[in-house]
Amino acid sequence: MVKVLDRLLLFIFSLAVVLASCIAGMVGLRVFGKNDVTEFIETVYTSTWLSVAIVSVAMIVLLMGLRMLYISVRRGSTQSPSINQRTEFGDIRISVDTVENLSLKAASRIRGVKDLKSRIRVTDAGLEIVIRSFVDGESSIPNLSEEVQRAVKTHVEDVTGIPVALVSVYVANVTQPQAQTFKSRVE
Repeated sequence: MVKVLDRLLLFIFSLAVVLASCIAGMVGLRVFGKNDVTEFIETVYTSTWLSVAIVSVAMIVLLMGLRMLYISVRRGSTQSPSINQRTEFGDIRISVDTVENLSLKAASRIRGVKDLKSRIRVTDAGLEIVIRSFVDGESSIPNLSEEVQRAVKTHVEDVTGIPVALVSVYVANVTQPQAQTFKSRVE
């Protein structure tokens, strides 16, 4: 949510800078007459509501600029998400990508599933793994799903030592068997 808000602020800030640049460029090119500019400045100094509006817009643009400056200089998290475990010998960090690859490896061993994708979520209860797959349509989908769940849970827990709380299997579609081409033999 914060990233979406920051992107929106960056968009609005960019528009404000482009607009201010265009106005400054037009003043520099003398597109506006000297009398027009003088009248506008006098109106700003005499009209309370216009000066309040200009100060308000300037403050908003200043705050957006400060936010963008903060985002550009803050120290971002350069490390990929990981699962941390403490042992008697020290810390172990396993990246989420590693767990994702392990779950894909286990699921790909099951005959009848293809085009696998995996998503990992770390919770207090353990790992929640979502496997998205296509099936061949030859085998029972509930049986294939249970087999994938069992294989992924066992493999990930055995290799990483991290408990797997949930393995969800989402069957996206059934793959079509590839047409076999036979060469005709003419004698």
